[in-house]
Amino acid sequence: MRSLEGKVAVVTGGSRGIGRAICVRLASMGALVYINYVSRSSAAEETQKIIQDAGNRAEIICFDVAQGDAVQEAFKKMVADAGSTDILVNNAGITRDGLMARMKESDWDEVMNTNLKGAFFCAKAASKAMMKKRWGRVINISSVSGVAGNPGQANYSAAKAGLIGLTKSMAREYASRNITVNSVAPGYIKTEMTDLLDEKTQEQLKRDIPLAVLGSPEDVAGAVAYLASEDGRYITGQTLHINGGMYM
Repeated sequence: MRSLEGKVAVVTGGSRGIGRAICVRLASMGALVYINYVSRSSAAEETQKIIQDAGNRAEIICFDVAQGDAVQEAFKKMVADAGSTDILVNNAGITRDGLMARMKESDWDEVMNTNLKGAFFCAKAASKAMMKKRWGRVINISSVSGVAGNPGQANYSAAKAGLIGLTKSMAREYASRNITVNSVAPGYIKTEMTDLLDEKTQEQLKRDIPLAVLGSPEDVAGAVAYLASEDGRYITGQTLHINGGMYM
């Protein structure tokens, strides 16, 4: 069922990993998907090709979510070209890991600016078209680290926890305009990042997960698709945990 026919979706950090899986899934449901990236244009082009080869629609748009002016211009362009921005998935994120006692202020700021402030910039810009249309979906990609914490990730955990607070406040503010706002909090997902871990580390991760396997990007994409569709129309201000039971 192509339940997103006629909708325009924007996925930040959409060129690889979880972002790519979300782009492919939303496009398969009929949405025109804008694949955002800030580096590695080849990865964005590969995601677009996967979508187009399946007979679906995707465009590529380059902007840094941490730059407010660039975000405003990008959303103006998307609305001018496509007529709307109906679905926003705030997926763009970076890590600058390190123990808090040794963490540089710049490492804190970079993670906050991209992972949290970037979501604020994008949601604020996207909501203008949503409010006019009186329909919209905002889905923020948080993390198990944002609810359980993680040593060596004070900046990342704080930003991802902040996304959950942002989700709840936005959900209350925009509900009267028929705009739902939710977050998805993945646990350990098999991506390029986890592929770099040695076998011993991966096995340790699995022991910490009741289902004893790493998740897939498609597991996260399925949750996003549900919240974006009419099936999720009565859900707002919630966090859906996709972690194999790691956090309950």
